[in-house]
Amino acid sequence: MGYPVFYSDTAAKEILSSNSKVRNQIIELFGSQSYRGDKPDKEFLAQMVFNNTQNLEQLNQIVHPAVRKQFADWSQVQNSKFVFNEAAILFESGSYKNFSKTILVTSPTELRIERLLKRDQTSVEQIKARMANQWSDDQKIPLADFIVVNDEKVLIIPQVLEILKKLKS
Repeated sequence: MGYPVFYSDTAAKEILSSNSKVRNQIIELFGSQSYRGDKPDKEFLAQMVFNNTQNLEQLNQIVHPAVRKQFADWSQVQNSKFVFNEAAILFESGSYKNFSKTILVTSPTELRIERLLKRDQTSVEQIKARMANQWSDDQKIPLADFIVVNDEKVLIIPQVLEILKKLKS
């Protein structure tokens, strides 16, 4: 639709590779095996955090502030009435409170798993471990200002156009 979108997950991945302060904190927390050269060892980090909520929380406390700062810097240079921040755990992290409006995209669990299997080189078990650290749609819906149903049955574009119409009014 032409509006600028900040992708938090993409920014987090870039920060893990490029931000030496973040890298040093992660190595201090999980050890040198957290990185292979300048690149994070994603498999190792996934094993460390997806079945250990304390480790996940500590990792998030390192990465999330850096992502929030990058979003703030990015949004300052945008020339648009609206900017959007796409983030997987916006509600779980409490970051939704920092935005004037939120849009929740819902999808049936089975469909999300199917999509992730196609997109990522991962297993159903790994996907379910990640999902176990996320809130259910039922927990997020009361906090969302708008909801987009992405179930391959309901058309998405009309839902988005209706939300944009409401945001502009």
